[in-house]
Amino acid sequence: MTTDRPILLVEDNPDDEALTLRAFTKNRIANTVIVARDGVEALDYLFGTGRHANRDMTQMPAVMLLDLKLPRIDGLEVLRRVRADVRTALLPVVVLTTSREQQDIHDAYALGANSYIRKPVDFERFIQTVGQLGMYWLSLNEPADSPAG
Repeated sequence: MTTDRPILLVEDNPDDEALTLRAFTKNRIANTVIVARDGVEALDYLFGTGRHANRDMTQMPAVMLLDLKLPRIDGLEVLRRVRADVRTALLPVVVLTTSREQQDIHDAYALGANSYIRKPVDFERFIQTVGQLGMYWLSLNEPADSPAG
C-alpha cells in the first residue's frame, strides 16, 4: 500500500521510531517516511525552513503521525501551528502517543487533531494498529486539496 506522498513521523524516542518503521515494513507501507525527532524539526519540514529550506513545498505529507511529548516544541504546539497556517491547516494529523492523560486527548482534539491513538505496548498490537492507520489514511481517506496545489 502506497501513495506518492510521504508520511511525516514526529517521534523523539529511537525505540518507538524503529518500531514504527518496522511496522510500516511489515504492513507493506512503502511510502517514504520523513522522521522529525522534535517539534522544531517537524515545523522546519512542514514550512520549508532550517535544514529543509530547499525542499519542494508542493509535496506535503499524506499524514503526520505526531507524538506529544517532544523536546524543544511539544506536539500540542506543533499541532497549534500546523492548524494556524493555511498551507498545513488541512494536513491529516494523527496523534500517536503513550499519553493516557484526558487533558492531552481533549487538547489534541480541540487543536484540530484528526485522530488520537495510544501506542500499544504489545508489539503485535502495535503492528496491527500501524497497519490499520496505513490502510485508512493512505488508502481509504480522501484528502482535501491544499491551497498550494
